[in-house]
Amino acid sequence: MNVSVVLFTSDLRLHDHPPLRAALDGARQVVPLFVRDRAVDGAGFAAPNRLAFLADCLRDLDTGLRERGGRLVVRSGNLVEEVCRVAAEAEADEVHLAADVSAHAQRREERLRRALEAEGVRLHVHGTVTTAVDPGAVAPASSDHFAVFTPYFRRWSQYRLRDPLAAPRAVRVPDGIGSEELPGRKGLPGLSPRSAPGGETEGRERLAVWLRSGIAAYADRHDDLAGDATSRLSPHLHFGTLSPVELVHRARAAGGPGAEAFVRQVAWRDFHRQVLAARPEAAAADYRTRHDRWRSERTAGADIEAWREGRTGYPVVDAAMRQLREEGWMHNRGRLLTASFLTKTLYVDWRIGARHFLELLVDGDVANNQLNWQWMAGTGTDSRPNRVLNPVTQARRYDPEGAYVRRWVPELEGVAGAAAHEPWKLTGPDRAALLYPEPIVGLSDGLDRFRRARGGA
Repeated sequence: MNVSVVLFTSDLRLHDHPPLRAALDGARQVVPLFVRDRAVDGAGFAAPNRLAFLADCLRDLDTGLRERGGRLVVRSGNLVEEVCRVAAEAEADEVHLAADVSAHAQRREERLRRALEAEGVRLHVHGTVTTAVDPGAVAPASSDHFAVFTPYFRRWSQYRLRDPLAAPRAVRVPDGIGSEELPGRKGLPGLSPRSAPGGETEGRERLAVWLRSGIAAYADRHDDLAGDATSRLSPHLHFGTLSPVELVHRARAAGGPGAEAFVRQVAWRDFHRQVLAARPEAAAADYRTRHDRWRSERTAGADIEAWREGRTGYPVVDAAMRQLREEGWMHNRGRLLTASFLTKTLYVDWRIGARHFLELLVDGDVANNQLNWQWMAGTGTDSRPNRVLNPVTQARRYDPEGAYVRRWVPELEGVAGAAAHEPWKLTGPDRAALLYPEPIVGLSDGLDRFRRARGGA
C-alpha cells in the first residue's frame, strides 16, 4: 500500500489521532484532507463564530503538518465527490475517517463507503476520536443506549480507555494534489466581538493552564457565574483540537474532587452522543414527547425577541444572553437558566432556543445542544420533566453579589449587591433612573401557564 487519505472532520489535531496514526502505519504517503462540506452550509450550521474558529483550526493544523514535512489539502463542495476525487488523484487505496453520531454524518459515511468501494478504495472508520467511550460501547441489557445518565456514568467510569497516541514526527504527502487556500476569519459578518481563538496549539495551551491552576477548584466553583471558573474547553472538544481520551487521562492523573467533577462533564458529552447515535431523530423531535403545544414565533414573537436580545427584565437571564452574543459562549449555568426561562416560563418551543444557540455558540454541537435543550424542556432524558429553574433564586445562589449581572448588563452597574437581581423592587429615583425593562412576564404567571399546558403537573 502506497497512499492513504485521512479525512479530517471534527478532529482537527495531530495529537492522539487514531485515523492519522493508522494511515501512517499502513501507507508510505498520506493525504491529510479537509472538505468544506456544502451540505453543512446548506443546513444552516455554518455560523460565523464557528467558521472563524474553524479557520484558526485549519491554519494551525496545516502549520503542524508543515513542521512535519506535510501539508493540509483543503477542498470544498460535495464531500463524497471531493474525497473520491482526491483518492483518485493520489491513487489511494484507503480512506481513514473518525466516526460521528448525527444522522447527517451517518448517512454521509454510508454514501462515502459505497462510492469509494465502487472505485476499489476501502473506508476505515475509527472510534474514540471524538468521544472518550464510543456510542454503544456500554449499553443496558434491555436497550441499545442508556436513557438515564447516572447508570450510564457508572458503566462509563468502569470502561477501560485506550492509551493516547503521540503526534506523528513526520508526514509525507504526495506531490501534485491540489488544494484551495486556507480560509480566514477576517471579514466574516456577524462574528461575536470576543469570540475565542481556535486551533490545537491554543487548545493544548489552555488545557495545560487549566490542569495547572483551574481544575482543582472545579467541584466547588463550576457554578460560580461571576468567577468564570470553567475550563472553556468545549469549543476545542467540538472541533476536536483536543482529544476526549487524552483529556480524561490527564484529568484523572491530576486527581481530586475537581478532576472527578470535570471528568463527569466529559461523560455527559459522551452520554448525549450515545443517545443521538441511537436516536438521530432527537436532533429535531422530542425524545420523549409530552404532547406540548408550544408557543411559536407567531404566537410569542415579542417574548422570543426579548429573550434573544437579553431584554426580558430578568437580569441573570439577560446577562447570559448578552454574554452569548458577545463571546459566542455561555456559562453552563447560564445555559440551563436561559433554556428553562424560554421553555418553562415563556413556554416557547425548545427548537427555537436550540436554533438560536447554534447560530452563536462556537461549541454549537448538535448532540450536546439539542439534548441539553430537551433536558431543560422536559422532553429529553431528565427524570424530572417538570423541573423549573427560578431565575431569581438561581441568581442569588450562583451570583450572590450580582457581579456577573453587572458585568453584562451595564444598565445595572449602579445597583449594589444582590439587589441587581430584582431591580423592579427598587423604588423612587433609584428605579426611575434605570434604563432597564420591566419583566416581560411574572414568574408565577409563566409557571401557571406551563402547568396548565402540562395538564396541571
